[in-house]
Amino acid sequence: MAASLAIIILLGLPANKLFEKLKMPGLLGILILGIIIGPYGLNLLQQDIINVSNDLRKIALIIILLRAGLGIHKDDLIKNGSSALKLSCIPGLIEGFFISLTAVKLLNFSFIEGGILGFIIAAVSPAVVVPSMLKLIEKNIGEDKGIPTLILAGASIDDVFAITIFSVFLGFYSGTHINIGIKLLSIPISILLGVVAGIIIGLILIKIFDNYHIRDTKKLLLILGFAILLTEIESLLELKIQIASLLGVMTIGFIIMDKLPDVGERLSTKLNKVWVFAELLLFILVGAQVNIHVAFDAGKVGVIIILIGLLGRSLGVLISLWGTDLNWKERFFCVISYIPKATVQAAMGAVPLSLGVESGETILAISVLSILITAPIGAMGIDYFSEKLL
Repeated sequence: MAASLAIIILLGLPANKLFEKLKMPGLLGILILGIIIGPYGLNLLQQDIINVSNDLRKIALIIILLRAGLGIHKDDLIKNGSSALKLSCIPGLIEGFFISLTAVKLLNFSFIEGGILGFIIAAVSPAVVVPSMLKLIEKNIGEDKGIPTLILAGASIDDVFAITIFSVFLGFYSGTHINIGIKLLSIPISILLGVVAGIIIGLILIKIFDNYHIRDTKKLLLILGFAILLTEIESLLELKIQIASLLGVMTIGFIIMDKLPDVGERLSTKLNKVWVFAELLLFILVGAQVNIHVAFDAGKVGVIIILIGLLGRSLGVLISLWGTDLNWKERFFCVISYIPKATVQAAMGAVPLSLGVESGETILAISVLSILITAPIGAMGIDYFSEKLL
């Protein structure tokens, strides 16, 4: 694995710099590099790092979500809370059902198979969106109306809705008895449990920091340890109860910044440094999951389905922002920010196939294709239009 880490660092840093020189997001260069050197490309990464890829990507995502929590201001959250909640569910629901119905028409899927596909694709990628919004916060772009915070909060919960409804359709397909009411009720419970868990852990950490003199580096390690533990608890309990652990991770950062702002600022600076390496790991390993040959199997129909889904998502974003004080340029920027897909599609695209869903191969192909289309468009769109529209 050591050799793979060396390759990731030595190729990832120049790729990041090259794309920044070309006036494109550095993360896009890293993602493309991951596709090239991954097992479906030149196969330069050792199998042992591929085997632990899920855990490494989770840790990297935890780092950026902690940093996001430390970057959220209470006033912005209070001001945009209801809009963020609408952004977390309405766009994904509309996109999921747009894709479901389109797959029934164009691919002769059953509605259940269409729903499985729709709600894999419907999840937005916090891995792409969160770093991009943090850069806007640092540059003070869109901060007067709290737009980056609005998108951060919405994107962090979006996956909870998509994955829950995906599991409902998967249960229907397998014949498992599912109480839809209870399953849907689990969504707000999951969100609430994630927030409460984050608040409790944040307050415990504040108590520790107040009572013991600990160096900032060790404080950061403690926070990371608790955050990773929270996500592991979610994995252990997922068959009994869902916990929105990634939202909880972000809440930990928010509580620490709110109660200990000086400590929060210092920890935020340290996390920025850690993110330099974590970003390379996250996007190269996400790219390495992308089987570009499978993506091509989706063909033109796959592209049409993805574009129709994005149309539905865009409509959902506009509906969610109806009645806010955002002007049309700012609303259009939110539409662009909700385009990228990567992490959920890479992690779950192959699940239906592994469980014997008849259309599993097509679902996997379209899932992979959605990453190749939306991650670059979304990342470049956010980078290019942020200053023009905000």
